[in-house]
Amino acid sequence: MSKFPSNEPVLVTCGLPYANGKAHVGHLRTYIPADIFTRSLRKTGQEVTFVCGSDTHGTPIVFNAEELNTTPKELIKIYHKHFDETFKEMGVMFDAFGTTDDQTNHDRTTDIVNKLIENDYVFPKTIEIAYCPSCDRFLPDRYVKGTCPHCKEEARGDECDQGCGKHLEPGELENPTCTTCNGPAEYRSQEHFFFKLSEFKDFLIEHLENLGGTLNARNYALGWVKQELTDWCITRNLEWGVQFPGHDDLVVYVWVDAPIGYIAFTEEWAEANNESWEKFWKEDSRIVHFIGGDIIYHHCIFWPAMLKGAGYTQPWAVVASGMVKIEDKTFSKSRGYVVWVGEDYLDHGFHPDLLRYYLASYTSHTKELNFSWEVFQDKINTELVGVFGNFLYRTLLFTHKNFKEIPVGEIKQETLDEINSTIDAANEAMENYEFKKYADSVMALASYGNSYFQANEPWKLIKENKEACGEVVANCIQLGKALCLLFEPILPSKMEDAWKQVGMTTDVHAAGYAEATELVKAGTPLEKPSILFEKIEDEKTEQMEAIASARVKEAIAKESGKEEKEEPKEMKELITFDDFSKLDLRIGTIVSAEEIKKSKKLLKLQVDLGEEEARQIVAGIKESHSPEELPGKQVLVLTNLAPAKLCGVESNGMILAGTDEDGKAILLQPEKGTNAGNGIM
Repeated sequence: MSKFPSNEPVLVTCGLPYANGKAHVGHLRTYIPADIFTRSLRKTGQEVTFVCGSDTHGTPIVFNAEELNTTPKELIKIYHKHFDETFKEMGVMFDAFGTTDDQTNHDRTTDIVNKLIENDYVFPKTIEIAYCPSCDRFLPDRYVKGTCPHCKEEARGDECDQGCGKHLEPGELENPTCTTCNGPAEYRSQEHFFFKLSEFKDFLIEHLENLGGTLNARNYALGWVKQELTDWCITRNLEWGVQFPGHDDLVVYVWVDAPIGYIAFTEEWAEANNESWEKFWKEDSRIVHFIGGDIIYHHCIFWPAMLKGAGYTQPWAVVASGMVKIEDKTFSKSRGYVVWVGEDYLDHGFHPDLLRYYLASYTSHTKELNFSWEVFQDKINTELVGVFGNFLYRTLLFTHKNFKEIPVGEIKQETLDEINSTIDAANEAMENYEFKKYADSVMALASYGNSYFQANEPWKLIKENKEACGEVVANCIQLGKALCLLFEPILPSKMEDAWKQVGMTTDVHAAGYAEATELVKAGTPLEKPSILFEKIEDEKTEQMEAIASARVKEAIAKESGKEEKEEPKEMKELITFDDFSKLDLRIGTIVSAEEIKKSKKLLKLQVDLGEEEARQIVAGIKESHSPEELPGKQVLVLTNLAPAKLCGVESNGMILAGTDEDGKAILLQPEKGTNAGNGIM
């Protein structure tokens, strides 16, 4: 019995991209298959909603914002916009794409946490929390590292990321070290709140045994659940995040509010479309989560237990992808084994659909995927150019040259049978989340088309029997129409063009698989076709391999401390004088300076700007200037910058500085002393 289309509403989600860096090929291993799956479901007649959003809380964002001398709120705006634009460029079309810092998510998280408290699934407990005496603060997860108590490998505060991969609770890490100052940390007692995960063991075993999706997700989670389940600390010492109800000094753990984002984004979609979010999250539905293999534990254990405890609908399927390698090397941004979607792919003129095809067709979704420029070139040239592109172009060029329209001719039952069997195979592959099998099945139909064209030799028939030739061509165009529909989930942009080339005037995205066997209409005019897929030349592949090699060498040099002097940085885009005139730049005199103990880079300054009172400004100059040397110095200040909080300290302006060869701040000072508050020319 077919899983789809279903009478129950279907909701597809993707693991949230973390708003703390740029999009890379590893990200797309999740989002492109999810988009292909959603598009394919719609072609079966299934009504489906596709939601996602940026994960915006947690210590790494706070840490990075501090390093960049900005606020978490400003930082997430940059990366949320980046991911939103990148997904759209890559043809990943969400019905809603929000952020976990949206008020909707704050409200939904608070509601669910209160429901868990009300149902007696949350309790307070005094525990040992890592504390840095030097920085004088408790250390959230990513601010502490140490030794995993289970496998003895180096680990971070919430996860053994270098060893066994086990989730770690606060206080479990051995030999804790502060990541800010690299000094030894100690454990101190503090009250936190725990979710009674241990009470859900029987429920989780039953849930997982019936969970759809990929076996790697279900089996991995079952292995953990059948061991001892420990209760889960769901609060953290941070100012950034969703406040834990009734406690100003605590926020909920990011793995609480991040998956709740799925519900919040559904709510935002429902409000915008006069729809119901409850039909997915409170009633019978099919919720399908697409995730990376590294977050199975959270989605298959924590998440369903939370939903059960708060009275929400359970996930119907979890689809977990295999990991990604780059040129047969373990994916690593720090070692240079990374392919950035923007600067390494789109910026070099590669069409988004080519990468979509590679990621879908390279290997089974649950297996490890290797990105190689050489293999990428071969797959595009051999399959998209040599098989599918060749069949469609030769058919349409021959038709245009000899008929100028779709000719009269009976569409043979054999042709329709091939199309129907391909649709069946494609649907079966999609229902099992086998995207390679889907792509291979459709490409096999293109191969059949090439063989049919070649065997019937229309270039000879046109001279001998134009009517018989027309029938061959009409059958080829019927196959071309079917291929456009079947390839649309993988190649959405290219198939818009191809659909028009085979004489269709409707929307290829809205057209269903059933239309593949609706007979093409004789007499439909056909324009001269264009080539859909261009061959990737060896020189282009060599260029991309050289760029990749240079990145690895640069990473090795950095790691060994032998990094060569940087090339001059590329200038930003030009602005007008009107843009510049909006900046209120004035000379300020530093009155006092003091350290911010929570930060290794920031100082709190009081700056005289000729106003009634000195301005408080936070500046990232601690590594190059001691507080004692700053009073009396005159500096250039941007005075009309919106106020912001950095490490919990309000800043009302920005001190302008350059950087030396080590990246440390060089204050910009006037040539001679002048009155505080004077402007610039």
